[in-house]
Amino acid sequence: MYSWIRVAFLVFVLMFGGAAMAAEKIDINTASQAQLETLPGMGPVIAGRIIEYRQKKPFASIEEIKAVKGIGDATFLKIQDMLTVSAPQAEEKPAAPAGTKQ
Repeated sequence: MYSWIRVAFLVFVLMFGGAAMAAEKIDINTASQAQLETLPGMGPVIAGRIIEYRQKKPFASIEEIKAVKGIGDATFLKIQDMLTVSAPQAEEKPAAPAGTKQ
């Protein structure tokens, strides 16, 4: 009698159980090549261009990804909800030698 409920529940869990993992956004300032390639329409060439771009200048917003060759408005619309941008890390200044003023 309740077997169809168990089957329906199992199907639901299998279909939506991984949704939390899939909903995790990709930080375009820190993502690996492999992570970037999981985005729709993203292959190794464009993923490499994203990494090359951010090494020169970290992304300040997700919209800035459109400056990367191969990512236009259409691609951006497909991936925008999957992206996030972390604040660029400030470079640490070396400590001043003991006995000196900064």
